[in-house]
Amino acid sequence: MPLRSHLLPLALVLASTATPAPDPRGGRAAAVPGLDPAAIDSSVRPGDDFFRHANGRWLATTEIPPDRSSWGVSGELEERLRLQTREILEAAARSNAAPGSLERKVGDFYASAMDEPAAEAKGLTPLEPALSRIAALKTKADLATYLGEELRADVDAMDCTSYQTSRLFGLWVAPDLDAPTQSVPYLMQGGLGMPDREYYVSTAPTMVETRAKYRAHVEAILKLAGIKDAARRAGRIVDLETKMAQVHATRLESLEVKNANNPWPRTEWARRAPGLDWTRFFKAAGLAEQPVVFAWHPKATAGLSALVAHERLESWKDWATYHVVERRSAFLGKSFQDEAFAFHGGVLAGTTEQAARWKRAQDWMNGLMGEAVGRLFVERHFTPQAKTKASEMVKAISAAFVRRIDALDWMAPSTKAEAKAKVQSLYVGVGYPDRWEDWTGLEIRRGDLVGNVDRAGLFRRQQQLALLGKPVDRTSWCMLPHVVNAVNLPMRNALSFPAGILQPPFFDLDAPAAVNYASIGGTIGHEVSHSFDDQGALFDSTGKLRNWWTKEDLTHFQASGAQLATQFDAYRPFPDLHVSGKQTLSENIADLAGLAAAHDAWLGTLGGAPAPVVEGFSGEQQFFLAYAQSWRTKFRDPALRQLVVSDGHAPDPYRAQTVRNLDAWYAAFDVKPGQTLYLGPKERVRVW
Repeated sequence: MPLRSHLLPLALVLASTATPAPDPRGGRAAAVPGLDPAAIDSSVRPGDDFFRHANGRWLATTEIPPDRSSWGVSGELEERLRLQTREILEAAARSNAAPGSLERKVGDFYASAMDEPAAEAKGLTPLEPALSRIAALKTKADLATYLGEELRADVDAMDCTSYQTSRLFGLWVAPDLDAPTQSVPYLMQGGLGMPDREYYVSTAPTMVETRAKYRAHVEAILKLAGIKDAARRAGRIVDLETKMAQVHATRLESLEVKNANNPWPRTEWARRAPGLDWTRFFKAAGLAEQPVVFAWHPKATAGLSALVAHERLESWKDWATYHVVERRSAFLGKSFQDEAFAFHGGVLAGTTEQAARWKRAQDWMNGLMGEAVGRLFVERHFTPQAKTKASEMVKAISAAFVRRIDALDWMAPSTKAEAKAKVQSLYVGVGYPDRWEDWTGLEIRRGDLVGNVDRAGLFRRQQQLALLGKPVDRTSWCMLPHVVNAVNLPMRNALSFPAGILQPPFFDLDAPAAVNYASIGGTIGHEVSHSFDDQGALFDSTGKLRNWWTKEDLTHFQASGAQLATQFDAYRPFPDLHVSGKQTLSENIADLAGLAAAHDAWLGTLGGAPAPVVEGFSGEQQFFLAYAQSWRTKFRDPALRQLVVSDGHAPDPYRAQTVRNLDAWYAAFDVKPGQTLYLGPKERVRVW
């Protein structure tokens, strides 16, 4: 349940050099930390489109950098962090630190990632062992062993929410839904090379066109790898993936936590999902001793297993060969890199230029040993003052949320008591984890990029398998310390606010309180509120999946959620595609409740005194403008379409319009009936 969309990649370019627009009030742009008056377009009434009112001048003058699928305030901060991280990685690569030390591992990995001539010279040699392993498969039993060996801890259903893996299944190690003090394994559906089943089954013209381009991409990768009869094999691969997609759960179905609580005894998998040799699979995956393995997608699990039995072994070998090459294409020679970017960066995201090598190297490291990089980052770029102030804001906003619970006139005392217990028992991590991961067992060899990638992926799996059967550590993080994001972990009843987002403009020690409470405060409130969105509300204060609601309270809560879902269903970024209010409901509830709690907490800082006017803006105007500007983003159309189809977050411009549900926004900007965003008092959604 992260704050920001996974479509905002970390591969960035330098900040836009577009000339700032003049101050819409006629003077020079005011210097208000955390607020950008020059971005405001006063020709757009706040009540018609508040996002464009707050950001219109910026939207009109800013171009998306060519190596980005989107660009905005998050991207600008990410780029600053990116440059700081580059200095750290380059210093580590030059340091000749002690063998086996964290700095040496980080430096050797980065040096290997930056050695493009070596990658070009090696050609396909680094892939030969993996390709030979596939070629040696003779039976479906061999295939089951191979699929188990390939299992990686590369999915996440509820914490940092990643549902896509190109392996047949993905592993997520997390608390038991019914006994959250113990870690258990969950298997999730996979096998697709495109982001979601909709890319395979949708009849929309854009999706039909994308499928054709994907088939051409598969063929191109096979040809580059020297695979004979590439066109016919590409057809078989895409046909097989289409059959996988047809048995996959939808994105909405993946969100139904109650339907995912399927603790299958390991010995029962062959009966419940016949087709795959599960004994061989689990042994190869390191799960042979687990008494229970959870099936997050039970129907898809059975469907994928049946496909293993029914589809020809040669088709599976073609599919495995393609993905072995595809997953490593970024680490090979230029022709592979260019082809991978043309499809994934160009077709799927609309990006026109590949990011610089040093940026891609950071992405690889963030994905494989990111916490090690983050540890070096926070040692240099996160101050104790920022940690203290952010922690104080978390306490203030959490207290405001408790007061809001107390003030609810529709909630029974028993439900209120459970809700307050959730807030009061939250574990909150600020800046970085209390305990850093141990990287002692990871072997990194300078000059062996593909080997480092493969060993790091396997090491991650072993790290996660080692947690099974052990007590859950509520203080552990799923998010890296140096990312611009934040997260609620409902099965741990915990929050994480990385050092990366605790930076200007989201968090500025010099900014007016109204601005900080709207921007980083909105983020803090968002994550607190995730404990009470349509998914978080299913868990009690211990992280157990348990109904703690009275029937009447739950009915009222669900009705408010349905009202908010309807509101977001009306947002249509494309003529043929609207935002799914149900798919994005968790994030939308968290936005609304979090903004309301942050607003209450900010008012509490005033002690009853009027808010100071800053550069002509009242306190309320500062608050709501800062909130809308915290979502300032432009998207390329393919990336925006991918977000709407496959992401649990609404596009940022619509998240900014959450303000239309708060009474104070109407008074601050004199919003009247007849304006586009106007909602009558009874139409305004009030969840918490």
